[in-house]
Amino acid sequence: MQGGTRRTSSFFTNRILLGLFNCCLPGSCSSKAKLRTEMAEPVIIPPRGKHTATIIFLHGLGDTGHGWSSVFADEIRHDHIKYICPHAPTRAVTLNFGMQMPAWYDLYGLTPNTEEDEEGINESAMILHSLIDAEISAGIPSERIMVGGFSMGGALALYAGLIYDKPLAGIIGLSSFLVQRTKLPGVS
Repeated sequence: MQGGTRRTSSFFTNRILLGLFNCCLPGSCSSKAKLRTEMAEPVIIPPRGKHTATIIFLHGLGDTGHGWSSVFADEIRHDHIKYICPHAPTRAVTLNFGMQMPAWYDLYGLTPNTEEDEEGINESAMILHSLIDAEISAGIPSERIMVGGFSMGGALALYAGLIYDKPLAGIIGLSSFLVQRTKLPGVS
């Protein structure tokens, strides 16, 4: 059993060392790290009938828009709703040893009082706001647009939806949490 323990211990030691090495690279593990701005086009599931509403749904950490698009295309599709599943930009995630992965913002920890990547959160909120604005420009009233997401995507959807300057049909957060809660009026 000691050999198995040593192997496991060595595995975790190597992961920690790899994470420390990645965090020492220029521009990684920092909210100041350059965000990769080129993003893939979102997955869009068009309505089967007349387009009268839109749902924009954000995936969780390490996933892509494809991860949730089949749920909307195959399981809960409604004829009048357009579903948009965008892909998060790729960035270094401090919590995951600085690994580059799809993430709406950097994560420093998992406790409620952990410092948050305010810059990354606001950049991604602007991405979501621009998707909402594009739907409004296409003729869908804001009151017929719902935003939502899973985990990190849900956290961003909650925040971005609450700070958006027009009323929305709703905000959904699945297995989620509220980021920047001290910056939101009426939330403590």
